[in-house]
Amino acid sequence: MKRNIVILSIILLVVALFAADKTVSNPKPKVKPRVTFIELGSVNCIPCKQMKPVMAEIEKEYGDKIEVIFHDVNKDRQWASTYKIKLIPTQVFLDKKGKEFFRHEGFYPAKDIMKLVDNQLGIKRVEAIKAEDKK
Repeated sequence: MKRNIVILSIILLVVALFAADKTVSNPKPKVKPRVTFIELGSVNCIPCKQMKPVMAEIEKEYGDKIEVIFHDVNKDRQWASTYKIKLIPTQVFLDKKGKEFFRHEGFYPAKDIMKLVDNQLGIKRVEAIKAEDKK
């Protein structure tokens, strides 16, 4: 019986040591996005559902340069009043300081969002950066 308790104690000590040794070597600092893209909609509205792949594409294309946030205004109505939206979906774009610089109402195609980001803001897409790094 004592032997089992000693063995169990040793096992628990080893597990505790492994759990405590979760140090991260050279953690990557979190980069503040240059743009925050806020999608205000609902999981039930058709145009809002159509925005889901658009949001995923923007996240993929721009990586950590653009933060994409979705708020379901039917579940949490505070966002509708915070951003003073009239209809859904509504897209609100904030700069690095959190100031709104652009807004769109209704479905917003990815190509049009990319045109805004590429041309007006000069933010490069992940693939373009990778291509430049290879040169």
